[in-house]
Amino acid sequence: MERSLARLERRLRAHDRLRRIVCVRLMRRIHDTYLVPNARGEHRPLRALFASPDPLHGAGDCAGPKLLAHAFRNGLRPLALAEFWWGSPPLGGGRVSGAFYPACRRKCGAVLPFMLEGLRVSPPRAFTPPPSEGAQLAVVFEDPWLVVVEKPCGLLSVPARDRSLTDSVLARLRARYPQATGPLLVHRLDLDTSGLLVAALDARTHAGLQCQFAGREVRKRYVAWIDGQVRGERGRIDLALRVDLDDRPRQIHDPVHGKRALTEWQVLERRGARTRVALFPLTGRTHQLRVHAAHPLGLGAPIVGDRLYGNPDTRLQLHAEALSFRHPETGVLVSFERPAPF
Repeated sequence: MERSLARLERRLRAHDRLRRIVCVRLMRRIHDTYLVPNARGEHRPLRALFASPDPLHGAGDCAGPKLLAHAFRNGLRPLALAEFWWGSPPLGGGRVSGAFYPACRRKCGAVLPFMLEGLRVSPPRAFTPPPSEGAQLAVVFEDPWLVVVEKPCGLLSVPARDRSLTDSVLARLRARYPQATGPLLVHRLDLDTSGLLVAALDARTHAGLQCQFAGREVRKRYVAWIDGQVRGERGRIDLALRVDLDDRPRQIHDPVHGKRALTEWQVLERRGARTRVALFPLTGRTHQLRVHAAHPLGLGAPIVGDRLYGNPDTRLQLHAEALSFRHPETGVLVSFERPAPF
């Protein structure tokens, strides 16, 4: 019996490998039929536009390339082009009806630059954080072992990959506490999020705090305005998340490959079309609260001012207002609170 099962499993694995090989070859044959035009009247094979020989499925099939190809074919000269999401969000979330989005980097992001050659095109707009020199980093608490600060909206937690963006919470803490050892910051907040952060002034304290975060012993409370009416008064969101490989740094819901993300929530106030909520993250995934708010299986509406998962505004109305943990040196439970500025 065991031999028969082992033989069947080997055959299934072999069949799966064969299926993958056949699918790749068929997709290549399909892609080889794509001849992409541009405004100069030139044509290039789809696969020639990608650094990798195998474009992702769906490359070149979105509305933008199809509209441009139709215009070139009929002797029309495009005057303007902007793409927005229309209708219900995709299964993974990350899209809001009526909001504008750029082309996916690994799909049409490689096709459109060639198609637009010969047209007067504005340079791509890259997001840059607002000037943060005037943003104050308030010290809420400090002792020989740790410091708790209130991060303003628009200040990075750690330096960006872009070396021209050097200002951050970490940089300011290193300047303020030159004697500190270890990584300092124990956790982070998004650039657009304001609120409480804790940093350790020595490696031992850092390790102790990290253990509490990893063990879900740290209690965090955020407050946010949701751009819509939230159903119910309280609940729990359990949606696994992973990065959107086609559109970093956005995160999407993926029940198969995503990491589990848990958030508890409670309605605090209802005002017009908006809802004020308290959010209690039990895990610390990237953009967890923002995705859990915007996703249809979460709160069903984005946080006000969310430029990634909703619509931009003067600021993202998400604030880390309370933080509780056991002091690694004294063992005493300490709590800190700073109300939201909105």
